[in-house]
Amino acid sequence: MKILAAGDIHGDRGLALRLARKARDEKVDLVVLCGDLTESELQTDHIVGPFVKYNENVVIIPGNHDSIPTIDFLSKVYGAKNLHGYSLTLQGVGFFGCGGANIGPETMMQEDEIFETVEKAHSGVKDAAMRVLVGHVHPSGGDIEKFTQFFPGSTGMRKAIEVFKPDIALCSHVHEAQGIEEKIGPTTVINVGKEGKIIEINAPASQ
Repeated sequence: MKILAAGDIHGDRGLALRLARKARDEKVDLVVLCGDLTESELQTDHIVGPFVKYNENVVIIPGNHDSIPTIDFLSKVYGAKNLHGYSLTLQGVGFFGCGGANIGPETMMQEDEIFETVEKAHSGVKDAAMRVLVGHVHPSGGDIEKFTQFFPGSTGMRKAIEVFKPDIALCSHVHEAQGIEEKIGPTTVINVGKEGKIIEINAPASQ
């Protein structure tokens, strides 16, 4: 399957439309939006809608600039699925999510809360052929953390990756680290950034 993953749109309607058209042109099976869709709740129109217009399957999570109620609202209005604490299995691939971050202004979470939210979401896909963790904040102690002096990585997210060992972990949050990929054990961690990234995922044929 092929996905388009992006984050940090921050209310930019033009960017949302360009990304949605890219997803359409690439014929992706799923769009994954990794949080900070709004700019502190100020711009919600025409951010999720374009993706749903061109793609049947769209999943979203809150960033630290989106509140959970706003993401719930956008998911219901546009028919996208909010993965914050929840999961989705598509073509044998299990997607499970935790939005927010360990820093505000909107959805700020404690580290144990981040881990517990991932744990809850993972329970729905633990037997999937492949598993993809959809997050906003980056894990602590990795290369992504080196690109910023202001946004520490999440120890809760790091623990979740080490415990559940997803095949892929997606994040955004640190704009300067857009496109960076690194390994934590068997997990490939990707900062998808606002320009988005096309990712091809091959689940075992038996699934």
